[in-house]
Amino acid sequence: MSTSLLHYFQSDPLGFLLGVLLMLVLAVIQLLVVGAVVYLFYFLLTLPLRRNERARLFLDVLELGLRDGRSPELAVIEAAQSRDRALGGQFQSLAGYLHSGTRFSVALERVPRLIPAQVRAMLAAGERLGDLSKVLPACRQLLRDAVSQVRGAMNYLVLLTLCMTPAMVFVPLVLRYKIVPQYLLVFEGAVPNVPLPAFSRIVLLQSGDVAMVQWFVILGLWLVALGYVSGPFLAGAARHFLPGVTDGLLYRVPWRRKRLQRDFSTMLSILLDAEVPEVDAVRLAAESTHNTSIRRRAEQVCARLKDGVKLPDALRTMDDSGELHWRLANALRSRGGFLRALTGWHEALDARAFQLEQAAAQFTTTGLVLLNGAMVAAIVIAAFLLLIHILNDAVLW
Repeated sequence: MSTSLLHYFQSDPLGFLLGVLLMLVLAVIQLLVVGAVVYLFYFLLTLPLRRNERARLFLDVLELGLRDGRSPELAVIEAAQSRDRALGGQFQSLAGYLHSGTRFSVALERVPRLIPAQVRAMLAAGERLGDLSKVLPACRQLLRDAVSQVRGAMNYLVLLTLCMTPAMVFVPLVLRYKIVPQYLLVFEGAVPNVPLPAFSRIVLLQSGDVAMVQWFVILGLWLVALGYVSGPFLAGAARHFLPGVTDGLLYRVPWRRKRLQRDFSTMLSILLDAEVPEVDAVRLAAESTHNTSIRRRAEQVCARLKDGVKLPDALRTMDDSGELHWRLANALRSRGGFLRALTGWHEALDARAFQLEQAAAQFTTTGLVLLNGAMVAAIVIAAFLLLIHILNDAVLW
């Protein structure tokens, strides 16, 4: 303890102790605030994993019940009777609907937050097939996609969205309405009747247009962040108001299209191995993707099948690369079944989708960094050009 602190303690011990206590309280409050912010970031970042863990637990309960010879409805009802909190309130609601006699697929539609919409569609296809256990591997494969989403978010995309974009909002406003007018007044006072340099005029006088571009970028980033946090719920709301447009946009995202092709091909293989008629198999596989673009293409395939076209040739509509056509043609010549023959292609599609998603995250992150760097460089160059003109005018004078 220093001499001044010792003197203060001796002169006013109660005030000294109160001051120390206040500092400790402020330190604890700061730690709590920092901890809350860190936990909030962790909570939002891991939302896809927690949603998929809940769906995975539901699939585990369903699979165990089916292995023991129970119906899906009975398996869910018996699991809900344990009152395990890990199952969640949505699971209890599902059990309530099933206990009242609601059909399994209809009850799933009434609790949309329990599992993703595409998993619900796959289970509905399995129910129509008469054997849910055959579609459970495809459902589990779909749930693994959340790992790629979190990996993409970990590539600083969420960090840039939440931390850098607030600065991108306020910096242009401060420059336009506070700094640039004062800077231009100084320039006009130092070198009257001298026009601004062209580059400085573009950057400083057109800062409103630059700010507008920045705000559009920021809005896009926050929409991406909102879609990441809300998961399937925002997509479901968008499908409700713009069904064809939303699914069409999702289909045009490269990694989404790869995964939709994987899911369609997986379900089609399962249905064909179960000896479902080709037209019904194509239609059920398309419905399991929960995407109107895939369903429209599947209707074209069904029309060609009814016209007598062979299945591999009819499926050219589903895959522009033609790979599904020749892989399915090879599967018809093999004796191991469609799913076994197409497993390699499904894994290749999954790996390609993961690669594309990670590359897009890296590209977006790098682009944001370069954009911010270019903005700062342009402002600095514009400001220094004005200073150079002032110095040149002073030297010549």
